[in-house]
Amino acid sequence: MKVLGCTGGIGSGKTYVANIFGKMGVPVYCSDRMAKELYDRDTSLKNGLAELLGEDILENGRIRRDIMAGKIFSSAQLLQKTEELVHPAVMRDFREWKEAQRSRCDSEFVIMESALILQKPLVRSAVDKVLVICAPLELRIKRVIKRDNASHEDVLKRMRTQMSEEKMIAMADFTIFADEKQALLPQIMNVYEAMKCL
Repeated sequence: MKVLGCTGGIGSGKTYVANIFGKMGVPVYCSDRMAKELYDRDTSLKNGLAELLGEDILENGRIRRDIMAGKIFSSAQLLQKTEELVHPAVMRDFREWKEAQRSRCDSEFVIMESALILQKPLVRSAVDKVLVICAPLELRIKRVIKRDNASHEDVLKRMRTQMSEEKMIAMADFTIFADEKQALLPQIMNVYEAMKCL
């Protein structure tokens, strides 16, 4: 079963596009959402994070993501060490999920949605083709401000930590423009048909 990696910068519309594929019968694994679930259900990951970041990130046996975020986003070293625990756990979970899809659906491929596909070799190695979702910068900023109730400056800070859209496009097998001008469905159908033929 082939894997299409769906990625893009913050506010690009990658979740929206992945959800459309999902409505077409393509199973979608959302890495961000699943990582948050793993914080609570993967005991070895939870214990590893508590050992790394301190027991105060736990409350009633659950990870306090606000406390965790405060620690890792103020230290590049802690962020890297946290990623070294989280990313392998997510990839293990993805492989198990993918195997389960073989007997559950008729789709020729599945989608892994992740902002990190092109930035992390471990994640990139799990996908066969890469789809990059693009949108103009100001539209992306507007979307994130509305979605997260964030300030313009906070959104720009988050964007600066991500790979540039130009670099992503250069590394993509497919590109979809979610710019609210070009119709999405024909672009999605082109990628869908191409993946079916792999």
